[in-house]
Amino acid sequence: MDYKFLGRTGVKVSSLCFGTMSFGADADESTSAKLYQCCRDHGINFFDCANVYSAGKAEEILGSLIEGHRADVVLTSKVFFPMGTDLNARGASRRHIISAVEDSLRRLKTTWIDVFFIHRFDEFTHLEETLRILDDLVSQGKILYAAASNFAAWQVMKALGISARQGWARFEVIQPMYNLVKRQAEVEILPMAVSEQLGVIPYSPLGGGLLSGKYGRNRKPENGRLLINKMYQVRYGDPVVYQIADQFTSLAHSLNLEPAALAIAWVAHHPAVTAPIIGSRSLEQLESCLKASEIQLPPELYQQISNLSPTPPPATDRNDEQTEFQYGSR
Repeated sequence: MDYKFLGRTGVKVSSLCFGTMSFGADADESTSAKLYQCCRDHGINFFDCANVYSAGKAEEILGSLIEGHRADVVLTSKVFFPMGTDLNARGASRRHIISAVEDSLRRLKTTWIDVFFIHRFDEFTHLEETLRILDDLVSQGKILYAAASNFAAWQVMKALGISARQGWARFEVIQPMYNLVKRQAEVEILPMAVSEQLGVIPYSPLGGGLLSGKYGRNRKPENGRLLINKMYQVRYGDPVVYQIADQFTSLAHSLNLEPAALAIAWVAHHPAVTAPIIGSRSLEQLESCLKASEIQLPPELYQQISNLSPTPPPATDRNDEQTEFQYGSR
């Protein structure tokens, strides 16, 4: 396992991060413990969680698993989505964040959370309010680094500007969706991360299982997230993604590589990426994902994989500027 600095924090994390969304859901406590130990045995020290995963159960399981070696692992958690029937038990307000942090600390059985994400941009709360409470929590030592998940590039940059002006702790890590069939992050989010020295831990490198080798135009497993989860069905509902999955799976097999491992390795290869988040509900799935750390992609293979899906246009939509048919370069 390789290790990288997480943005400009000075903290080193494994080049793969394990996502614990399955804890307490697809993986019971016994299976979760086996998955966690397998990750540790392979050198993973970076674990991603959220309060909303299994309504807090994932944090509770992860908290029990890290007892006795808390300082050896880097933990994340998140706040935003509803955590009860209270109308205010959601969002990124000062009121909700304070309550959510205390609840997460209790469930995780720790006195600090290394990386604390705002799970989604809150259009109903002033960004200054959110950033100020995050700065307070950093000052109190309850969180070490503030972070943003599912934010647009302009939202992150607005936050960075406010934090710089006020002298507050800034976002140090971002968590965008990124995989071979969802490449919008390449347009502005990933270049922004390089420019601003942000750590990047993309989620869904397998596209909800789409790129695991189990899906194609005429191929589906007996069960899977894309078959039962409406959110993922909407996200990956375009028929063209199954055509890409077919081509990608064929390429992986021609290279004698497991599709899941190759898909994760492709995401990890991007220079902005610190550590893709891998997830699984069984040891078999996890072992396939872990093989990504053994794959080195030469430039020509990386480009061959990239060519399987459309490259998103630049932010200006002036794709002509990427060719010789333009006014000229500096």
